[in-house]
Amino acid sequence: MSSDRPERPDRPERPDRPERPDGADGPERVGGGATYQDVLDARPEVIAEIIDGVLYLSPRPAFPHATTSTRLTISVGGAFDGGGDPGGWVIVHEPELHFGKNILVPDLAGWRRDRMPTRPKTAFVALAPDWVCEVLSRSTARMDRKVKLPVYAREGVYNVWLIDPVAKVLELYRLEGQGYRFVRDFCAGERVRVEPFEAIELELDGLWPED
Repeated sequence: MSSDRPERPDRPERPDRPERPDGADGPERVGGGATYQDVLDARPEVIAEIIDGVLYLSPRPAFPHATTSTRLTISVGGAFDGGGDPGGWVIVHEPELHFGKNILVPDLAGWRRDRMPTRPKTAFVALAPDWVCEVLSRSTARMDRKVKLPVYAREGVYNVWLIDPVAKVLELYRLEGQGYRFVRDFCAGERVRVEPFEAIELELDGLWPED
């Protein structure tokens, strides 16, 4: 069953969720005053991001995380950025987003094609996406909720999905004013239409890694 009860984006983890097996308690934080050169110099086995001058080094995602991210890319990207119907979007896996001095790497991001008629040739994108998806893991969930969401709000990203492949839940957020409103969550076993991609029906059980 899904819940329509709004909650804040920073609500605590649900106590009945199983412990995630993938990684440490959070990303490594490296001082302040970080620059893009720090991102370029980061170890290849981590994802480097800069938020408010702090360099965050997150471990590469574990297999359950990567499986969900890949399957979502196929489902959403194939329908909206695959040359067929309904189309109208540019969908990218792990793009490097530059918001001034902040550098973020979401699991997926999407731009309406009328805002991005041609794809950039650079290694990063300065145009804020219309949609972002973060696939949660034990090592990144707190950062995704408390550190990255406020940046996405400041930059005007209208919709955010937070997906937990262990709890098998998709949370939908919509930008209202200066922050995000939790709209609802969608749970395992459902076939759903989720903004901004209501034109297709998404089978959630097709996103989760096999137990």
